[in-house]
Amino acid sequence: MIITKKALDRRTFLRGTGAVVALPLLDAMVPAFTAQAATAANPVRRMGFVYVPMGCAGATAGPIKYWTPATEGRLTELSATLSPLTPFLDQVTVLSNLELKNSYSPGNHATSNCGFLSAAKAKMTEGSDYELATTVDQLIAKQIGKETRLPSLELAMDLLTPVGNCDNGYACVYQNNLSWSSPTTPLPAEANPRIVFERLFGDGGTATDRASELHKNGSILDWVTEDMSRLQRKLGAGDKNRVSKYLDTIRELERRIQKAEEQTVTTVLPDLDRPVGVPATYADHAKLMFDLQVLALQADVTRVLSFQLARETSTRTYPEIGVPDAHHPTSHHTNSPDKLAKLAKINNYHVSLFAYFLDKLKNAQDGDGTLLDHTMMMYGSGMGNPDVHDHVNLPIVLVGGGAGKLKGGRHIKYAEPTPLANLHLTLLEKNGIHMERFADSKGRVDQLLSL
Repeated sequence: MIITKKALDRRTFLRGTGAVVALPLLDAMVPAFTAQAATAANPVRRMGFVYVPMGCAGATAGPIKYWTPATEGRLTELSATLSPLTPFLDQVTVLSNLELKNSYSPGNHATSNCGFLSAAKAKMTEGSDYELATTVDQLIAKQIGKETRLPSLELAMDLLTPVGNCDNGYACVYQNNLSWSSPTTPLPAEANPRIVFERLFGDGGTATDRASELHKNGSILDWVTEDMSRLQRKLGAGDKNRVSKYLDTIRELERRIQKAEEQTVTTVLPDLDRPVGVPATYADHAKLMFDLQVLALQADVTRVLSFQLARETSTRTYPEIGVPDAHHPTSHHTNSPDKLAKLAKINNYHVSLFAYFLDKLKNAQDGDGTLLDHTMMMYGSGMGNPDVHDHVNLPIVLVGGGAGKLKGGRHIKYAEPTPLANLHLTLLEKNGIHMERFADSKGRVDQLLSL
């Protein structure tokens, strides 16, 4: 990065009637000879969590291990399921034999989901008197999300949000929500990309008004043309190119959302309640949601993400990868080689979509590095072996540079089951939050603290 004497505020926005567009980090935002010049050397930290349901094939002991790397310590090769992460190997840390003891209960699917970020025991209830704990992402959001417009962004893929009892006496809220801002306040996740886009860039009026204006006026960028022209006159050639590419990305996301809306309106679907703006295929939907997360981080609209890539007890089928069987029944594999192979395909497919997101982060410049260099992403499940609904040897992987706080290329395997809360406590520490204990933690992950 070339440090200039310009002093463009980091919180600069392009504004227009009903719209506000945040900007990525530019050279002009790092003025020379001031304390802010340290921005490049001390980049913004970002944290994200991606949840996949129903464990995976081969994380626990058995004849075939699809998930777990063959060797401990230094990683030179990933397992079959994790192979899509190979391009990021030097920023990948696999952790084996982590456990969620507080998720053992009659409601194993619900408690897998809500325990992933809380490591807490959920109150068994079918009513509105539910209780859990503040989740790790929200504790981090209170620290590193203070300066952003959205302290955190909660997303999901599934539009179904039933109420009442979803899992052996546990309210559906436990299965629907990963993030909780307090023990009694779950944060609903959004699955509609149009609504997410409006949360990031809409400004003023009701949601209906904003959606109407977006359809009528085409692109949200058309509203900020005058402000954009003024900004471009202040920028150097490098910044102009960076802003141009960033705005092209916004236009492309709008185009994909509009295309999805058109397809949804014109295509006969069995799900008549499906909201407008959701792509017809799972992969297109997932990639669009991941692209919106990249945009949110790049524009510094938020620094903390949580994303439910699929829902517990999902009966989604994946014929596009040769698995026409529903996910949940397939997860009860009874050690059948055929079912295990199909479950492994689903697991690998989910990891490949996560790899798509990581590649976008890797190719998004952020100061002197990339978004991937300055982000920590935790990917995994609250269940180990789905056939028996256990919560030990969870499939967990960390990816990213964490703004210099995370070293990858490692497989950390514990000899005995170790609380997942130890990892959460460590991630809190790496995000500037010192706590003596988190849920049932018994310490920190020492290998992650020593770089």
